[in-house]
Amino acid sequence: MNDDLNKACEVLRKGGVILYPTDTIWGLGCDATNEDAVKRIYEIKRRSDTKSMLTLLHSPTLLDRYVDDLPEIAFDLIECSDKPLTIIYSGAKNLASNLIAPDGSIGIRITQELFSQRLCQQFGKPIVSTSANFSGDPSPANYSEINPDIFRLVDYAVNYRSDETQKSKPSSIIRLEKDGTIEIIRK
Repeated sequence: MNDDLNKACEVLRKGGVILYPTDTIWGLGCDATNEDAVKRIYEIKRRSDTKSMLTLLHSPTLLDRYVDDLPEIAFDLIECSDKPLTIIYSGAKNLASNLIAPDGSIGIRITQELFSQRLCQQFGKPIVSTSANFSGDPSPANYSEINPDIFRLVDYAVNYRSDETQKSKPSSIIRLEKDGTIEIIRK
């Protein structure tokens, strides 16, 4: 795992795109503060840049670096969630402008999976996480279901956990407004 972490961080620091395991499904990732890297993921996915992607962080203590007026209830929601939870926050900041939705929001998930958590920690910045598929195709449930063309388009594919065959599931998604209002997007 350490070799994969070091290589993935090196690629991220150079503005590259990685294929990596997350706490949900296998994802495409890049430096969430680098507009050129984010643009490249949109190109790889053949996806409109008006459709937002989320970012991963390794700790909720980092949220206020990337969200203005963070509602206190966010910490309770993260702590009480029994499965991966992506929260869409208003007032995104300090991220690539092409990663932030037109309404100024950003989806952020605090990863609990060992590799992606250590990757975020070692890299020191938020990392984009979007399913490792072309727009319109089904999300791969595991590494073996990733389209071979994706591998040719990324700068580095992590090997850690690539032999796992269980089916992964996407996260729950909620929108959390600054006043604490919660909207469930996906259970």
